[in-house]
Amino acid sequence: MAVDWDNLVIGPTIACFGDPVQYEACGGWFPITGVFDEAYLELTPLGKGEDGTEAFSLGSPGAITTARPVLGVQLSQFVLPPEQNDTLTIMGGKFIGGRYVVKEVRPDGHGGAKLLLNEYGG
Repeated sequence: MAVDWDNLVIGPTIACFGDPVQYEACGGWFPITGVFDEAYLELTPLGKGEDGTEAFSLGSPGAITTARPVLGVQLSQFVLPPEQNDTLTIMGGKFIGGRYVVKEVRPDGHGGAKLLLNEYGG
């Protein structure tokens, strides 16, 4: 028996923990509900890679810590799938008024996704 992740897991989780969000894509906006978090990410510099950029490792002593905002979403709420460079505004909760641009979309394979965000500067 298959689990209906969208209706039995993702939907109730978003309803319980989510905040209203104004999502903007393709020149228009629509309301969704998402779980916003300033996710914790731990990185340790390993030095420069072959391409000259810094390489990082997770979970090592002496790590650098940073906050990366993310929005957990239920994909069935979207008129069009979320994409990089879409923008959104948090309309409720602790982070009300926060404006962000989607840096990356990471679907979970069950009808949800994590939207990795950057603060919107313009």
